[in-house]
Amino acid sequence: MDNKRKIINDPVFGFITIPNGFIYNIIRHPYFQRLTRIRQLGLTHYVYPAAQNSRMSHSLGAMYLMNEAITHLRSKGHNITSDEEQAALACILMHDLGHGPFSHVLEDTLVQNIPHEEISLLLMNRMNVEMNGTLGLAIAIFKDEYPKKFLHQLVSGQLDVDRLDYLRRDSFFTGVTEGNIGSARIIKMLNLKDDRLVVEAKGIYSIENFLMARRLMYWQVYLHKTSIAAEKMLINILKRAQELASQGVELFAAPALHYFLYNPVDRHAFLNDVRALDNFVELDDNDIWSALKVWAKHPDKVLSLMSKCLINRNLFKIEIEQKPFEETYKEEKKRHFAEKYGISLPEAAYLISSDEISTNMYSEADDSIAILYKDGTIKDIAEASDMLNIQLLSKKIKKYYFCYLRD
Repeated sequence: MDNKRKIINDPVFGFITIPNGFIYNIIRHPYFQRLTRIRQLGLTHYVYPAAQNSRMSHSLGAMYLMNEAITHLRSKGHNITSDEEQAALACILMHDLGHGPFSHVLEDTLVQNIPHEEISLLLMNRMNVEMNGTLGLAIAIFKDEYPKKFLHQLVSGQLDVDRLDYLRRDSFFTGVTEGNIGSARIIKMLNLKDDRLVVEAKGIYSIENFLMARRLMYWQVYLHKTSIAAEKMLINILKRAQELASQGVELFAAPALHYFLYNPVDRHAFLNDVRALDNFVELDDNDIWSALKVWAKHPDKVLSLMSKCLINRNLFKIEIEQKPFEETYKEEKKRHFAEKYGISLPEAAYLISSDEISTNMYSEADDSIAILYKDGTIKDIAEASDMLNIQLLSKKIKKYYFCYLRD
């Protein structure tokens, strides 16, 4: 990289500067460039058509906010070395490397029993070998093994720059204005106390807004019922494809997708078989869409019907209740589809889906948000806030859904 700093024009934060050649080399790496081909919001574009932003743009935005946070902490007299700064920027850039196609949708279908964070770490370790060990400090921060714990909090915590970016970015691209948090104000209010991130008391209202915005974004965007319906359709399509593959049926698929369809891939495979990670870094959204377009004409009734419906946005109809649906109701739907399409009951099971969704937006036990007062005392936001809604945020909300193919 030449002496002139490179600049990226970001629609959310404006101009983002790439500070040096080390960071630029991470951005140029094929593992990072793959994130341009993975949508940040999965299938949410079925609800919000402009929600087409990539994991790469999110990672760059998070890097920008990390740089802002370090700058403001330094301005308050805290010592953060240039090596620590560079490692923190590298860490947040790479934190999403382990996401598969459509973000979280495929974590328990094509890949089993290994979270995306662990795959990210495996890819960081690979890159560290390629880059002659220069990512060691970034990996230590990611694993929360570095003595300055606040650096890990900035990467993964209640107020991490990951959340500060995706709430603003997803709000921007969906048009759901309730998620447009004051990230700049929150970062200006950050401070350190006993090596932990705290928020100065004058920033308490910004934190309240952040927590409320996160709750609204979850129910209006991330857990929107239409998005869930589309995700469950895709999951069932891939499960059907895997079942056909296990029976020896040859399906059209790009080489990387073919590997995951025809091989059981779990944590053990990632740790012991180099092919798992090799194929994972070749897999992106485009492989899935290409397969769906071909599968829509496959002789298997279930695979073709479901693929065609998802491509043409004939999504599952979804019902949501406060209690589980009766098994008799589900069986009735299965029998109906089996009779209508001339398929077996096990095949008809792919045309329905039932599960629960739950979320609690804030937990004091989970790296709580600490408010720092001028006299040096600290209170948790749930105690410091005068908004009753903060208490409601710690309450776990559970809903049950049942979705099925539209007649």
